[in-house]
Amino acid sequence: MANSECRKKRPRIAVVGMGNLLLKDEGIGVHVAQAMQKAALENGSDLQIVDGGTSPDILLSLEEVDKLIIIDAARGDCEPGTIYRLGPEEIPQNNAGMTSLHEVSFTQSLQILDKLGLKPKKVVIFGVQPKEIDWGTEPSAELGQKIPEMVRLVLEEARKC
Repeated sequence: MANSECRKKRPRIAVVGMGNLLLKDEGIGVHVAQAMQKAALENGSDLQIVDGGTSPDILLSLEEVDKLIIIDAARGDCEPGTIYRLGPEEIPQNNAGMTSLHEVSFTQSLQILDKLGLKPKKVVIFGVQPKEIDWGTEPSAELGQKIPEMVRLVLEEARKC
């Protein structure tokens, strides 16, 4: 699709920050979403920015989204603050059985959206390698310094069709 066509259509884009704000780096997705909400108020934006907190089923409340960008802490083998860009197919599947609808992961939420015919055309996940997951409401210094870069990367991703 040509860029001019992309601009005409204006895809509906949702950005969802996941994480627990009470566990330092685990809350990085929410911290990035909050920074994006502040920037959107100052600069105007048509992005749907959602604080997903610890509710992966929040994805089921999104309506008619063309592109979904998820931000969350992601453990890998890299240094704290390393940013990963992943597709949903790169997320390991949890094969443990669910005993409640309150145990739905965001990959399972995407599968449900797909079955309902509501899955976004494109899903991008930005993960950040945490340093510290422990009690506290602020991210570690390493991750706190990454918030502006994460906002920039998410906005760049949102501009792509």
